[in-house]
Amino acid sequence: MPHLLISAAHKSSGKTTISIGLCAALAENSIVQPFKKGPDYIDPMWLGRAAGRPCHNLDFYTMHETEIKDTVSQYSQGADISLIEGNKGLYDGLDLDGSNSNAALATLLKAPVLLVLDARGMTRGIAPLILGYQSFDPHIQIAGVILNQLGGSRHEQKLRSVIEHYTDVSVVGAVYRNKALSIEERHLGLMPSNEDDSADKKIAQIRELLKQQVDLDAIRQIADQAPALPAVNLNSTKAAVKDIRIGIARNDAFGFYYPDDLHALENAGAELVNIDPIRDENLPEIDGLFIGGGFPETRMKELQANQSLRRQIKQAIEDGLPCYAECGGLMYLSRSLQWQNEHCEMVGAIQADTVMHERPQGRGYIRLQETGRHPWHPFKPQPESIIAGHEFHYSALKNIAPDTNYAYRILRGQGIDGQHDGIVYKNLLACYAHLRDTEANHWTQRFVQLVRQHKLSPQEIT
Repeated sequence: MPHLLISAAHKSSGKTTISIGLCAALAENSIVQPFKKGPDYIDPMWLGRAAGRPCHNLDFYTMHETEIKDTVSQYSQGADISLIEGNKGLYDGLDLDGSNSNAALATLLKAPVLLVLDARGMTRGIAPLILGYQSFDPHIQIAGVILNQLGGSRHEQKLRSVIEHYTDVSVVGAVYRNKALSIEERHLGLMPSNEDDSADKKIAQIRELLKQQVDLDAIRQIADQAPALPAVNLNSTKAAVKDIRIGIARNDAFGFYYPDDLHALENAGAELVNIDPIRDENLPEIDGLFIGGGFPETRMKELQANQSLRRQIKQAIEDGLPCYAECGGLMYLSRSLQWQNEHCEMVGAIQADTVMHERPQGRGYIRLQETGRHPWHPFKPQPESIIAGHEFHYSALKNIAPDTNYAYRILRGQGIDGQHDGIVYKNLLACYAHLRDTEANHWTQRFVQLVRQHKLSPQEIT
């Protein structure tokens, strides 16, 4: 089970672009399984698209260490090589001791590290940088470096000579500055690949450039150094009979879904039905609805124009349809959305208005405590359970109805108002929090139970 971790000295070193290119290049002759450290939707979209296999997230904040190892082992089965893209720098993390850093993940998975170094303006100074990263934690195996953003062949030769003279680390790639390697960015990071019509062309372009400038055989050899992880089968239990239909809002405005969560919904007995809130005029026959995150603000005129579907969604929620919405879904279900001096009507199931701001209104990891108002409350024995998740939103709600009920109290994070998150209305739960279905929080099972019970007895669950 060859695997390696791709990290960097600091954020914005070009690590994601390199990882996308490596996935695509290696996938031409091998089966590549990508993983991404931390909470993220956009990078995994690109990595999964480049590799041709869904990318799975590994996160110390929401997952136990054993669960992380089992996830890598499970999804790496059948793959020739697994690439794990880190987040931020190799030793960066929440804790002083680095217990949730990329280095900690490399240690847990016994993964050799490929370090991507932004070498702009550097020559001899690259040697102490590499030596420092090696000596800071001698248990980390920095097995190779890719030099990025090089000015030309002369710059490359100087850096190679310095690294060869002062260190024992191999240079497995030298990537020159090239606008073709850039992917359009916006406030949440890269442009999502589900929005970019030219995503496949961009991936192919990056792939071809990296094939010319990176030693793929050397990278395979580095991955081969990783010891095998214990084989597991996370899906050993028989999936439930699919007796309910859950609509999933999926288009270029809504695309933030974790593959594991969608699989968990299916394993719990849900048939997933894709719905395009821009192009589908009618709501299909469904028993529940899941509207994930995304960028509804970039498509708000088109969303507003689809009056038929907006009316049907609002009426379905009024009639008690179980619905779960995260971030972009919350925005879509509010009365209106305002961005860049433009104002568009949304579904109106939530008595509040959404306004986009220039700076983040909530970002990072969050901790939530459930209240007795949670619509999934009957399906969990611990009503005051603590839930770990994440948020990243530039929007905020205003004109919130004073009698609004909330599913969560905020212990860490911002949520809707710094104190609460999770607006509850009938069988609707809409929040800024993004949840993951993990051993500590099987939210998909609870949601499916609500959907199933409502299908059998169509009434508001209280």
